[in-house]
Amino acid sequence: MSQILTIDDLKNQARRRVPKMFFDYADSGSWTESTYRANEEDFSKIKFRQRVLVDMDNRSLASTMIGETVAMPVALAPTGSTGMQHADGEMLAAQAAEEFGVPFTLSTMSICSIEDVAKVTKKPFWFQLYVMRDRDFVYNLIDRAKAAKCSALVLTVDLQMLAQRHKDLRNGLSAPPKMTPKTLFDIGRRPRWWMGMLGTPRRSFGNIVGHAKGVTDLASLSSWTAEQFDQSLSWDDVAWIKERWGGKLILKGILDKEDAIMAAKTGADALIVSNHGGRQLDGARSSISVLPEIVEAVGDKIEVHFDGGIRSGQDVLKALCLGAKGTYIGRPFLYGLGAMGKPGVTKTLEIIHKELDMTLALCGKRDITTVGKDMLCI
Repeated sequence: MSQILTIDDLKNQARRRVPKMFFDYADSGSWTESTYRANEEDFSKIKFRQRVLVDMDNRSLASTMIGETVAMPVALAPTGSTGMQHADGEMLAAQAAEEFGVPFTLSTMSICSIEDVAKVTKKPFWFQLYVMRDRDFVYNLIDRAKAAKCSALVLTVDLQMLAQRHKDLRNGLSAPPKMTPKTLFDIGRRPRWWMGMLGTPRRSFGNIVGHAKGVTDLASLSSWTAEQFDQSLSWDDVAWIKERWGGKLILKGILDKEDAIMAAKTGADALIVSNHGGRQLDGARSSISVLPEIVEAVGDKIEVHFDGGIRSGQDVLKALCLGAKGTYIGRPFLYGLGAMGKPGVTKTLEIIHKELDMTLALCGKRDITTVGKDMLCI
C-alpha cells in the first residue's frame, strides 16, 4: 500500500489481479478509442498559474453537489459490471464512498442490486437509470430506487444503442462470458479474483435478473438486453421520468451546447458533461474540451457536473476551474477496486484528495468553492 502513490499504480496492480476480459471492459473505448484517449490527453494541455507567498493555512475541499454536502466535489460514477472487478464490488465501493463523504452512483447494469447496496450503507446513494423498451421494468426500477431512499436519479441520455467495443468482442465478453481455454487459463492465474467470486452469490446483473419479464438467468439476459435499449428515447421522455421519480434528477451524457440548453429546460437539477468515457461515439470531442462552452451557455440555469478522463486531483481542479460544480471518477475507482477491493477504492479517493488539496494550495487558494479560470493559463 505504501508504494501506491498514483492512480496509475492502482491501474497496474488491477491489471495483474483482474482477468483480462473484465479489466479490458473497464479500460477501453469504442472503435479506435480516439475519444477515450483524448479525454485524458486534453487535460495535459491545461496549465495552472503557480502563486507564491499566499496564506495556505486552513484549507477546505468541502463543497456541495445538488445540495448535498460532500467532502470534496467528487462522486463515484456509475459503472457497469463493477462487481466483476472484485466480488461484491458495488457494495464495497459504496461503503468506501460513504465513509469518505462522497456520493456513490449505482449503475442499472450493476452486479449487486439496489437492495444489496442499500443493506450495507447508511446514507442515501444515487442511482443511474437506463431506459428500456419494457416500461413496466423501468417503472419498477425507479420505484425500487425510491424504496431504497436513493437521493438522486442519474438518467443516462447517450446510450440509446451500444457502440462497438473491439476489446470486448475479441475477449468474448458476453452474458454469460465465453469460457475458452485461453480465458480459463487467464482466470486461473488470478486466484484472489476467482476465490472472491466463488465466495459470493452475486455474479449476475442484480437489478435485472429476476425483475425483468422472462429474465431468469444470464443466458436469457443476453437476448433481453440486446433488444431493450430504447432507440426512440427523446427529450419528451424526461418529463415522465422526472414525474415518476419525484426527486433530484441529473442528466448524464451531454456533450453539445445545444443539448445542454435542452437539458436546462427540462427542470433537471444538474447535467453531466460526458461522452460515456469514450465508449460511445468515437471521434467525438473530449469532455474537458467542451466543458467551458457548456458552462457559458447554461451554467446560470442548471448545475453543471463533469465526467471523463479524470486521473488525478489536478484533473479534478482543472474541471472545477473551468466551471464544473462537481466531478465524477469511474475508471480510477475501478482500478482501486480491482487492485485491492474496498481499501483500494479508499486509496483512490485519498490520492485524489491529496493531489487536489496540494494543487489548490500551490495555486494560491484555500477554499475549493472559490476556484475559477483565473487559476489557469488561458
